[in-house]
Amino acid sequence: MLKKHSIDQKPYIGVFSIATEDLSIIPLVEEEVFEEAMETPVVRTTVGGTRVLGSLMAANTNGILVSDIAERREIEPILDHKDVTLVPDRFNALGNNILINDYGALIHPKLHKKTEDALKSFLEVPVKRGKIAGIEMVGSVAVATNKGLLCHPHVKDDEKKMMEELFDVPVMKTTANHGSAWIGTCLIANTKGAVIGDRTTPIEMGRIEEGLGYLD
Repeated sequence: MLKKHSIDQKPYIGVFSIATEDLSIIPLVEEEVFEEAMETPVVRTTVGGTRVLGSLMAANTNGILVSDIAERREIEPILDHKDVTLVPDRFNALGNNILINDYGALIHPKLHKKTEDALKSFLEVPVKRGKIAGIEMVGSVAVATNKGLLCHPHVKDDEKKMMEELFDVPVMKTTANHGSAWIGTCLIANTKGAVIGDRTTPIEMGRIEEGLGYLD
């Protein structure tokens, strides 16, 4: 199910929230739309006192990596549902710099080796360093589930082929929020549904549905 939404009148759902197959994490806002679309339990919290959870976390069904600016009281609600590892990295916007599903992870070329190791050991995925459309912040310009991957429309052919092999899903180019190529900032998704920015057009919604395999 697709649900259009905004948080604080901002359509950048992927900046503020994150989802896996079995959990959604959102700021301290209304949660019904996320429960309906994602079909998961919902945790409401902050990270380092901020609301930009999607920018500061990376996750799959095996666990969650969180920037080490998080306080214990902020991660405690998450621990009721899923294991968490705090990651110290100069590039602490983990969600912006990591694209992940249950089969693989693509990361910013300059992420610390300890972050790469955490992805391999804790989230149990193979890891590659690379870019999408020449952009290093790979989590900001793409969204991956276990059924499909949406990415920046200017993705290069070799990047697209690499992602199809790494993530083991089809890759589709698209935009969201009325022409934004920064797909990862515009929506969250799992194999059951997505919450997308409320500026997303009907044509973009159709491509999102197709690319994430909701029409199968």
